[in-house]
Amino acid sequence: MPQYDAYLIDLDGTIYHGKNPIPEAKRFVHRLQEANIPYLFVTNNSTKTAEAFAEDLTRLHGIKTSKEQVYTSAMATADYVASDSFKKGLKKVYLIGEAGLEEAFTRPEIQLVSYDQADYVVMGLDRSFTYQKLMEATFAIQRGARFIATNADTNLPSEKGMLPGAGSLVAALKTATGVAPTIIAKPEAPIMQGALKRLNNPKKPIMVGDNYQTDILAGIQNGLATLLVYTGVSTKEQIQQKEIKPTHEVEHFDQWSVK
Repeated sequence: MPQYDAYLIDLDGTIYHGKNPIPEAKRFVHRLQEANIPYLFVTNNSTKTAEAFAEDLTRLHGIKTSKEQVYTSAMATADYVASDSFKKGLKKVYLIGEAGLEEAFTRPEIQLVSYDQADYVVMGLDRSFTYQKLMEATFAIQRGARFIATNADTNLPSEKGMLPGAGSLVAALKTATGVAPTIIAKPEAPIMQGALKRLNNPKKPIMVGDNYQTDILAGIQNGLATLLVYTGVSTKEQIQQKEIKPTHEVEHFDQWSVK
């Protein structure tokens, strides 16, 4: 196995299943720590803060993690908007989302405003989404605000079944406005560019995950090697049908050496 100098690692389905740990994943991260190989957890989830993810990884899964080792779609979206050339100077944003998105957008170059003042409409998963929010966001985009979405994940797994994801809400706003959003999270480029920048642009990085459509395509489309672990979404049967395969495939992380 070739040695990689940095790892971008998905979370749910890769490192854990909800609140349930994956023992092989814990051992994999510990091997990275022992070898002093940089890594960053990269998630499409915009609802939680990096600090909350780090606390859960440390407390629930026995993987000691700092908030600096987590990069969420909310953080990537805030980085993207802050540096975007669509509007010079202070970026005025009408925000639809939860705590993770709100914290990420608390920065000096961004101001959260009402829909009638917005230069940007930014949308993530919002479990308190209402018709009022949909209406206001529609008005803002009709006025010329730029439409940006954290991610296009249509569903999220739960113990009760597949829940509507951010992509389901984004689809409603896209339908109402006729405007397609700029998507930030995996498999799109902005989150990968932001993550690599936080790792100081390593020479030989690898993207690791359980989902071909998000994690592995993110690597493929952005020139990274990829490692698919069969502990989550994608199956061997599905991968056999893909024209472009992951660089590496393993049943679980005990089959992978970091050296």
